[in-house]
Amino acid sequence: MQLLTLPPSPALATSVRATAQVFADPKSQALLAHLQQIAPSDASVLIIGETGTGKELVARHVHNLSKRRGGPFVAVNCGAFSENLVEAELFGHEKGAFTGALSAKAGWFEAANGGTLFLDEIGDLPLAIQVKLLRVLQEREVVRLGSRKSIPIDVRVLAATNVQLEKAINAGNFREDLYYRLNVVSLELAPLRERPGDVLPLVRHFIGEYSRRLGYSEIALDRDAEEKLLAYSWPGNIRELENVIHHTLLICRNDLIRAADLHLSNLRIERQEETAPSADESAEALLQRAFQKLFEEDCGALHARVEAALLRTAYRFCHCNQVHTANLLGLSRNVTRAQLIRIGELVVNKRRSLLPPTSRRRVDLSI
Repeated sequence: MQLLTLPPSPALATSVRATAQVFADPKSQALLAHLQQIAPSDASVLIIGETGTGKELVARHVHNLSKRRGGPFVAVNCGAFSENLVEAELFGHEKGAFTGALSAKAGWFEAANGGTLFLDEIGDLPLAIQVKLLRVLQEREVVRLGSRKSIPIDVRVLAATNVQLEKAINAGNFREDLYYRLNVVSLELAPLRERPGDVLPLVRHFIGEYSRRLGYSEIALDRDAEEKLLAYSWPGNIRELENVIHHTLLICRNDLIRAADLHLSNLRIERQEETAPSADESAEALLQRAFQKLFEEDCGALHARVEAALLRTAYRFCHCNQVHTANLLGLSRNVTRAQLIRIGELVVNKRRSLLPPTSRRRVDLSI
């Protein structure tokens, strides 16, 4: 059985990324075989999978199996930067390109020269940046912000998404030509609930990893606990499993994990049971009934609560994709981003020093 892990990083403590991946289940073994076939080439790869399924781990493995393994592997989350900042980060900028650009800086493409650039959440890129990205992929050269000089690059691009880009294309949110440029080869990662053979190997890995960090002796897992782990649907995939094991090791006793020690979320099940609509009840009727219940409870600040719930639900329905959430709600991406930050669904990226003054002022006011 092959195990992949991410390099240690303080940022992983608050990330939703999977930090380990195994290939024990037949579905995972088929993925590994396909991955080993395509890795040696220089073809662009589109990795598709839910949040927490290990897309970056797969991308790193493709890099490590390729002829570029001696070069850099640069991983970038396209959804972590504002629209104004992402261009400078991707393609670099010259000194004085905008207020705050006190020196020239190479972008991600230049940083990955001779190696692999992994663009996570590619569906979050604004359309204007998609056009420039397409040109870079076609011409194999970048032009820094504030410059007219082309810089040749030698980079293999791997991209990942947790949404269906075909739907984004139909909705006008993603360029079809860029999709075909990125999707020379596609790797689809099944969610953890569809590959149960990977669950216990991952559990044993995380038990060993966190036991070592906590200074524990060997921890055992009883049969009832195993069955409970296998029966759970893992909506948060590998990252949720890791968090469950970490928490369990903190509370288990006598070096044994029992079923009662496993705190698995049943929130989705409860919601399905409580809100199961009758066959002839419309979504609007259900919504009116929910509002009526809130009015009767009279908890106060209803507008803020409902707005936050709507944003949170839409964001998760869109698999944490800001662009798609904005389109679903009929808002701009910048307004959606600001509101998601306000309700705590999105962590503020502190690297805003490169923004022009007008852009910085707009972001600060929105927070």
